[in-house]
Amino acid sequence: MELQLQLLVSLAIIHTVALASPGPDFALVVKLAAQEHRRTAVAAALGLAVAITGHTLLSLTGVSLIIKSSPTLFMAVQLIGASYLGWMGIGAVRAAVAHWRDEQKISPTSTQGHGLGTTQGFIQGVSTNLLNPKALVFFITLFSTLITPEVTLATKVAATVMIFALSLGWFSLIALVLSHPKMQLKMKRATPLINLMTGLLFIFVAGVILLGALAR
Repeated sequence: MELQLQLLVSLAIIHTVALASPGPDFALVVKLAAQEHRRTAVAAALGLAVAITGHTLLSLTGVSLIIKSSPTLFMAVQLIGASYLGWMGIGAVRAAVAHWRDEQKISPTSTQGHGLGTTQGFIQGVSTNLLNPKALVFFITLFSTLITPEVTLATKVAATVMIFALSLGWFSLIALVLSHPKMQLKMKRATPLINLMTGLLFIFVAGVILLGALAR
Protein backbone atom coordinates (compact mmCIF):
# COMPACT_ATOMS: atom_id res chain seq x y z
CA MET A 1 0.00 0.00 0.00
CA GLU A 2 2.82 2.38 0.85
CA LEU A 3 4.57 1.63 -2.42
CA GLN A 4 1.36 2.35 -4.35
CA LEU A 5 1.00 5.67 -2.53
CA GLN A 6 4.60 6.59 -3.27
CA LEU A 7 3.97 5.79 -6.93
CA LEU A 8 0.96 8.12 -7.06
CA VAL A 9 2.89 10.89 -5.31
CA SER A 10 5.77 10.51 -7.77
CA LEU A 11 3.38 10.61 -10.72
CA ALA A 12 1.66 13.69 -9.30
CA ILE A 13 4.95 15.58 -8.87
CA ILE A 14 6.31 14.68 -12.31
CA HIS A 15 3.03 15.45 -14.05
CA THR A 16 2.63 18.77 -12.23
CA VAL A 17 6.11 19.86 -13.32
CA ALA A 18 5.30 18.83 -16.89
CA LEU A 19 2.03 20.78 -16.82
CA ALA A 20 3.77 23.92 -15.60
CA SER A 21 6.40 23.72 -18.34
CA PRO A 22 5.82 26.06 -21.30
CA GLY A 23 4.51 24.24 -24.34
CA PRO A 24 1.68 24.14 -26.91
CA ASP A 25 -0.93 23.21 -24.27
CA PHE A 26 -0.05 26.14 -22.02
CA ALA A 27 0.21 28.54 -24.95
CA LEU A 28 -3.21 27.51 -26.29
CA VAL A 29 -4.97 28.15 -22.98
CA VAL A 30 -3.24 31.52 -22.54
CA LYS A 31 -4.20 32.58 -26.07
CA LEU A 32 -7.85 31.55 -25.75
CA ALA A 33 -8.23 32.88 -22.21
CA ALA A 34 -6.84 36.28 -23.24
CA GLN A 35 -8.92 36.61 -26.41
CA GLU A 36 -12.08 34.51 -26.15
CA HIS A 37 -15.02 33.96 -23.83
CA ARG A 38 -14.20 32.33 -20.50
CA ARG A 39 -16.28 29.26 -21.37
CA THR A 40 -14.22 28.74 -24.54
CA ALA A 41 -10.97 28.77 -22.58
CA VAL A 42 -12.39 26.41 -19.95
CA ALA A 43 -13.64 24.11 -22.72
CA ALA A 44 -10.10 24.04 -24.13
CA ALA A 45 -8.80 23.18 -20.64
CA LEU A 46 -11.26 20.29 -20.48
CA GLY A 47 -10.20 19.16 -23.95
CA LEU A 48 -6.56 19.14 -22.91
CA ALA A 49 -7.37 17.15 -19.77
CA VAL A 50 -9.38 14.62 -21.82
CA ALA A 51 -6.52 14.25 -24.32
CA ILE A 52 -3.95 13.81 -21.55
CA THR A 53 -6.18 11.15 -19.99
CA GLY A 54 -6.37 9.51 -23.40
CA HIS A 55 -2.57 9.37 -23.58
CA THR A 56 -2.56 7.91 -20.08
CA LEU A 57 -4.97 5.14 -21.02
CA LEU A 58 -3.13 4.41 -24.26
CA SER A 59 0.13 4.09 -22.33
CA LEU A 60 -1.32 1.95 -19.55
CA THR A 61 -2.92 -0.43 -22.06
CA GLY A 62 0.23 -0.67 -24.19
CA VAL A 63 -1.33 0.88 -27.30
CA SER A 64 1.08 3.83 -27.29
CA LEU A 65 4.04 1.45 -27.10
CA ILE A 66 2.70 -0.44 -30.14
CA ILE A 67 2.41 2.84 -32.05
CA LYS A 68 5.90 3.91 -31.00
CA SER A 69 7.35 0.52 -31.95
CA SER A 70 5.87 0.66 -35.46
CA PRO A 71 7.92 2.95 -37.73
CA THR A 72 4.98 3.41 -40.11
CA LEU A 73 2.40 4.17 -37.43
CA PHE A 74 4.67 6.49 -35.48
CA MET A 75 5.72 8.28 -38.68
CA ALA A 76 2.05 8.85 -39.49
CA VAL A 77 1.40 10.18 -35.98
CA GLN A 78 4.38 12.52 -36.26
CA LEU A 79 3.38 13.85 -39.68
CA ILE A 80 -0.24 14.40 -38.67
CA GLY A 81 0.77 16.04 -35.42
CA ALA A 82 3.38 18.28 -37.04
CA SER A 83 0.92 19.30 -39.75
CA TYR A 84 -1.76 20.25 -37.24
CA LEU A 85 0.56 22.16 -34.92
CA GLY A 86 2.17 23.90 -37.89
CA TRP A 87 -1.24 24.89 -39.27
CA MET A 88 -2.27 26.28 -35.87
CA GLY A 89 1.03 28.15 -35.60
CA ILE A 90 0.79 29.74 -39.03
CA GLY A 91 -2.77 30.83 -38.26
CA ALA A 92 -1.66 32.51 -35.03
CA VAL A 93 1.26 34.29 -36.73
CA ARG A 94 -1.00 35.50 -39.53
CA ALA A 95 -3.46 36.83 -36.94
CA ALA A 96 -0.64 38.75 -35.24
CA VAL A 97 0.58 40.25 -38.52
CA ALA A 98 -2.96 41.19 -39.55
CA HIS A 99 -3.51 42.90 -36.20
CA TRP A 100 -0.34 44.94 -36.53
CA ARG A 101 -1.25 45.95 -40.09
CA ASP A 102 -4.71 47.04 -39.04
CA GLU A 103 -4.69 50.81 -38.90
CA GLN A 104 -8.02 51.00 -37.08
CA LYS A 105 -7.53 51.76 -33.41
CA ILE A 106 -9.39 49.69 -30.82
CA SER A 107 -11.04 51.40 -27.91
CA PRO A 108 -9.59 50.41 -24.52
CA THR A 109 -13.11 49.54 -23.36
CA SER A 110 -14.06 47.41 -26.33
CA THR A 111 -14.38 43.65 -25.98
CA GLN A 112 -12.42 40.92 -27.71
CA GLY A 113 -13.60 39.32 -30.92
CA HIS A 114 -14.83 36.15 -29.20
CA GLY A 115 -14.86 34.18 -32.45
CA LEU A 116 -14.71 30.65 -31.03
CA GLY A 117 -17.43 28.66 -29.29
CA THR A 118 -17.06 26.07 -26.56
CA THR A 119 -17.10 23.16 -29.02
CA GLN A 120 -14.26 24.69 -31.03
CA GLY A 121 -12.33 25.39 -27.85
CA PHE A 122 -12.76 21.80 -26.69
CA ILE A 123 -11.69 20.42 -30.07
CA GLN A 124 -8.61 22.63 -30.15
CA GLY A 125 -7.70 21.45 -26.65
CA VAL A 126 -8.08 17.77 -27.53
CA SER A 127 -6.28 18.08 -30.87
CA THR A 128 -3.36 20.15 -29.58
CA ASN A 129 -2.40 17.53 -27.00
CA LEU A 130 -3.61 14.31 -28.58
CA LEU A 131 -1.90 15.00 -31.92
CA ASN A 132 1.39 15.96 -30.27
CA PRO A 133 3.76 12.98 -30.60
CA LYS A 134 5.93 14.45 -27.85
CA ALA A 135 3.06 13.90 -25.41
CA LEU A 136 2.76 10.29 -26.54
CA VAL A 137 6.48 9.68 -26.01
CA PHE A 138 6.41 11.46 -22.63
CA PHE A 139 3.68 9.22 -21.25
CA ILE A 140 5.25 6.07 -22.68
CA THR A 141 8.49 6.97 -20.91
CA LEU A 142 6.74 7.99 -17.69
CA PHE A 143 4.61 4.90 -17.32
CA SER A 144 7.16 2.39 -18.59
CA THR A 145 9.47 3.68 -15.86
CA LEU A 146 7.04 3.88 -12.94
CA ILE A 147 4.29 1.37 -13.74
CA THR A 148 5.58 -2.15 -13.10
CA PRO A 149 3.67 -5.44 -13.41
CA GLU A 150 3.17 -5.37 -9.63
CA VAL A 151 1.05 -2.22 -9.82
CA THR A 152 -2.59 -3.06 -9.15
CA LEU A 153 -5.55 -2.13 -11.34
CA ALA A 154 -6.90 0.07 -8.57
CA THR A 155 -3.67 2.06 -8.53
CA LYS A 156 -3.76 2.46 -12.31
CA VAL A 157 -7.33 3.74 -12.10
CA ALA A 158 -6.34 6.11 -9.29
CA ALA A 159 -3.39 7.36 -11.36
CA THR A 160 -5.64 8.00 -14.36
CA VAL A 161 -8.19 9.93 -12.30
CA MET A 162 -5.42 11.90 -10.58
CA ILE A 163 -3.78 12.89 -13.85
CA PHE A 164 -7.13 14.01 -15.27
CA ALA A 165 -7.89 16.06 -12.14
CA LEU A 166 -4.45 17.70 -12.06
CA SER A 167 -4.61 18.55 -15.76
CA LEU A 168 -8.12 19.96 -15.59
CA GLY A 169 -7.36 21.89 -12.41
CA TRP A 170 -4.17 23.48 -13.74
CA PHE A 171 -5.46 24.51 -17.16
CA SER A 172 -8.84 25.62 -15.78
CA LEU A 173 -7.06 27.83 -13.25
CA ILE A 174 -5.12 29.53 -16.05
CA ALA A 175 -8.30 29.88 -18.11
CA LEU A 176 -10.31 31.37 -15.25
CA VAL A 177 -7.63 33.83 -14.17
CA LEU A 178 -6.69 35.13 -17.61
CA SER A 179 -10.27 35.26 -18.92
CA HIS A 180 -11.38 37.67 -16.20
CA PRO A 181 -12.64 40.86 -17.93
CA LYS A 182 -10.13 43.10 -16.14
CA MET A 183 -7.28 40.74 -17.04
CA GLN A 184 -8.44 40.58 -20.66
CA LEU A 185 -8.44 44.35 -20.89
CA LYS A 186 -4.89 44.47 -19.54
CA MET A 187 -3.78 41.83 -22.03
CA LYS A 188 -5.60 43.37 -25.01
CA ARG A 189 -2.59 45.40 -26.13
CA ALA A 190 -0.46 42.26 -25.94
CA THR A 191 -2.82 40.29 -28.20
CA PRO A 192 -0.56 40.47 -31.30
CA LEU A 193 2.47 39.47 -29.23
CA ILE A 194 0.57 36.57 -27.62
CA ASN A 195 -0.53 35.37 -31.07
CA LEU A 196 2.99 35.73 -32.43
CA MET A 197 4.67 33.89 -29.55
CA THR A 198 2.02 31.16 -29.60
CA GLY A 199 2.37 30.77 -33.35
CA LEU A 200 6.15 30.62 -33.27
CA LEU A 201 6.05 28.06 -30.46
CA PHE A 202 3.63 25.85 -32.39
CA ILE A 203 5.72 26.15 -35.55
CA PHE A 204 8.92 25.37 -33.62
CA VAL A 205 7.41 22.24 -32.04
CA ALA A 206 6.02 21.18 -35.43
CA GLY A 207 9.47 21.64 -36.96
CA VAL A 208 11.16 19.57 -34.25
CA ILE A 209 8.58 16.80 -34.72
CA LEU A 210 9.00 16.88 -38.51
CA LEU A 211 12.79 16.77 -38.28
CA GLY A 212 12.53 13.83 -35.89
CA ALA A 213 10.23 12.01 -38.28
CA LEU A 214 12.52 12.57 -41.28
CA ALA A 215 15.59 11.53 -39.30
CA ARG A 216 14.19 8.09 -38.50
